[in-house]
Order: sequence, then C-alpha cells, then structure tokens
Amino acid sequence: MAKSQFRSKRQVSGKKYLAVRKKRLCELGGEPAHTNIGLKRAKVKRVMGGALKKVLLSDEVVYVTSKGKTKKLKIVSVANNPANVNFTRRNVITKGCIVKTEDGDVKITSRPGQSGILQGILL
Repeated sequence: MAKSQFRSKRQVSGKKYLAVRKKRLCELGGEPAHTNIGLKRAKVKRVMGGALKKVLLSDEVVYVTSKGKTKKLKIVSVANNPANVNFTRRNVITKGCIVKTEDGDVKITSRPGQSGILQGILL
C-alpha cells in the first residue's frame, strides 16, 4: 500500500476538508530503509525536482568526530534504539540510536535513510 504524504482529509475539529484534487505521484512517501550492520550497500533514488538521494541499506563503519578529529570505527552491534523497541534486536540503525563500537558507545547523528552515511559522536 502506498504511503501518501498529502495533508489529512480531516481537520483538527473532525470536519472534512473539501476535496481539492486527487492524489499525486509526487506526494508518495518512500519505504523505510531499515539500515543494518553488514557490508556497505546503498541505493540511489530520484526525488522531487530531479535530485538524487542516497539510501544506506547496510554499513559496518561509523564516522565519529570528536575534538576536531574524525575516526572511522567498526560497529559491533546496536545497543539501544529509541525509535522502535524491535529495532534494537534487529540491529536496525536510525538517527538517535546508540551503537557499540571498538572505542565505546556512539550516538548516530546522521539520517542513514536520507543522507547515505553513518556519522556519530562518542558518548
């Protein structure tokens, strides 16, 4: 089933909006990326305006910046994911999740499904 990102058919009060038009292709939402731990896999998709967006499907490294230096750390597992309880046991990486690395816990600050890269800060 397609996910529409058009406004709701109902107002806050519950009254129905008047139908202005039918659904448009540009108002469709994409499927979630569900970025996992594994060999780097990404796909490129075309978005509105002809721009390209890189969607990260899996990766095994995270770029951590602290004190002006950037390091590339290997991900061991997902420690906590506040977006969804089940994402922790499935090792799904989203923005705000905490991953275990060889140097300690890292909080992901980038959006892997939108930017195509894993960036974070040490905790």
